[in-house]
Amino acid sequence: MEDLDEIYRSYANEVKAFLILLTSNVELAEELTQETFYQATKSIHRYNGQCKISVWLCQIAKHAYYDFLKKEKHRNYVNIDSTSEIESVNPTPEIEITNRATLIAIHKEIHLLQEPYKEVFLLRTSINLSFKEIGEVFNKSENWARVTYYRAKVKLAERMERDEL
Repeated sequence: MEDLDEIYRSYANEVKAFLILLTSNVELAEELTQETFYQATKSIHRYNGQCKISVWLCQIAKHAYYDFLKKEKHRNYVNIDSTSEIESVNPTPEIEITNRATLIAIHKEIHLLQEPYKEVFLLRTSINLSFKEIGEVFNKSENWARVTYYRAKVKLAERMERDEL
């Protein structure tokens, strides 16, 4: 039981950050984080050590989110109110408004990406998984993860450019 407590202390914030980016909802991410660790506790005997424990936990988190979506029967769960804020030291009101608007615009565009582009992009940028680890999450190759991430970046850049015009 001590090992499970240590795993929770070590990875809960990372899993929650991943879920916040995936769901765009802090409360839902907190709930799914708890579900993730509940499921991990039930299936710890199946963890074989072939990937990092953080990758294994994010796989469980992803499936917990998908299960939630199936139950709710909707796929575009976007809540701007729970978007994390850009941290800045004493920003002026103008900078703060601009930063927030930019962050919201980027966040919206990320969530409009199709799967697997959205998830690969979030895994790479939110919790800094390597391409090898991302490949493991999807049971694909490292090269597949690199190409998919590159395509996600291109699609995101095209969307942002188009919206600026």
